[in-house]
Amino acid sequence: MYQVKEAFYTLQGEGAQAGRASVFCRFSGCNLWSGREADRPMAKCTFCDTDFIGTNGINGGKFVTATALAEHIAALWPSQNDNATPYVVFTGGEPLLQLDAALIATLHSHGFEVAVETNGTLKPPPGIDWLCVSPKGSNPLAVTRGDELKLVYPQSGAPPEQFSRLGFRHFFLQPMDLAPLDQAKSTVAEATAYCMANPQWRLSLQMHKLAGFD
Repeated sequence: MYQVKEAFYTLQGEGAQAGRASVFCRFSGCNLWSGREADRPMAKCTFCDTDFIGTNGINGGKFVTATALAEHIAALWPSQNDNATPYVVFTGGEPLLQLDAALIATLHSHGFEVAVETNGTLKPPPGIDWLCVSPKGSNPLAVTRGDELKLVYPQSGAPPEQFSRLGFRHFFLQPMDLAPLDQAKSTVAEATAYCMANPQWRLSLQMHKLAGFD
């Protein structure tokens, strides 16, 4: 049984694949926070701003088989888009609580490239085409290599230099999204300065928020 909070067609807004047409599939549940505000102070990740509870979001639901969910995802990709490889991004919450080899294989049979955005604390199943790890605080990583490491910055317990020797092809700093606006500008300035002083790292801004799409 796969439990999906929401699924929708959009553009990837962050990191190395920013601007790429994608189907986003957000699984319910996370291993670092329940998603309930009352539990935030005790959570292993305290800054998440995503609703991943339940299956009541757009195109959300419960899917008994990999085939059922793969067909649901495939129906969201535009049929007229024949010149582009279909691309699905699994996120959460924590997608590796549910994503498995059967679903990946079924999506491959539908022609999809499969991407995952994970907190890196769980081992991934085989077959993922693009693996993005976003470390959360001092939680130990079970995934130390992949395509992209995207670090929300600044984070207590997660200085960039702690990850700079891991086996990723791309390293991104993404400024912490804070309110009010002056605090958000401060984190962008801090991340920019770090990237300029440490050019292994590239700046990732949340294009979907800047451009106004989800």
